[in-house]
Amino acid sequence: MRRIRRSFKAHGQTRLVSGEKQTNGISYTVIYSRRRSMGISVHTDRRVIARVPIGTSDKTVEEMIRGKAEWIKKALNHYETLTRIDPDESLKDGDRLFFMGKENLLRVIPSDRYYIRRSDHTIEVGIRVENNPLIINAMLEHWYGTVAKPFLTKQFHETLDNYRKYNFSPTGFAVRKMKKRWGSCTSKGRIAISYDLIKLDPVFAEYVILHELCHLRHHNHGQGFYKLLSEVYPDWKAVRAELKKIIR
Repeated sequence: MRRIRRSFKAHGQTRLVSGEKQTNGISYTVIYSRRRSMGISVHTDRRVIARVPIGTSDKTVEEMIRGKAEWIKKALNHYETLTRIDPDESLKDGDRLFFMGKENLLRVIPSDRYYIRRSDHTIEVGIRVENNPLIINAMLEHWYGTVAKPFLTKQFHETLDNYRKYNFSPTGFAVRKMKKRWGSCTSKGRIAISYDLIKLDPVFAEYVILHELCHLRHHNHGQGFYKLLSEVYPDWKAVRAELKKIIR
């Protein structure tokens, strides 16, 4: 058994976190805490976490993993088919980044000033602190948001104009950071979309925009909504299926 280190939750509850273990060819981490039940979670980055009460034996944990091995492997295989567009926390020179649906090479350049520029499928980051992924990530998130706002705002207004016969009348529009949804429409008619859409082919932004515009008429996902969406954007099912393969 590997060394266990002590950590703390925000509300003060003590947790014990194991190093990486392996059972039935499955690598996983065990988190021991003051809980009564045991559970397993498989994350989109392919981490497998077993959560168990403090004092649970290694044998009991291993039996739980073996009992759920088929489900765990099925989930891991599914996540292998997905495309992650957000960079890893260990971001470094030579990694790939997405922009407008294309892969770009990240170049991290030592510099006396901070900057980001893009050319020929390369995104170059000038940074004073060499190989600091936290700073690189923060710079890239700001850059994506800055670039996305004018581009996606223009696409929104062009889409609104192209479908003007439907008389969609949103009361507002914004491009903002949204990591759990691609878009939203309030009951007051304000539409917002995620700036992460700048990382994808523009067809996805068009779908999200039209999806939210249809919510101006139908504030749910009922039959009326899908009837309107199918009329406005007949290929929505195929595009949505591809969008579901994207994770952040």
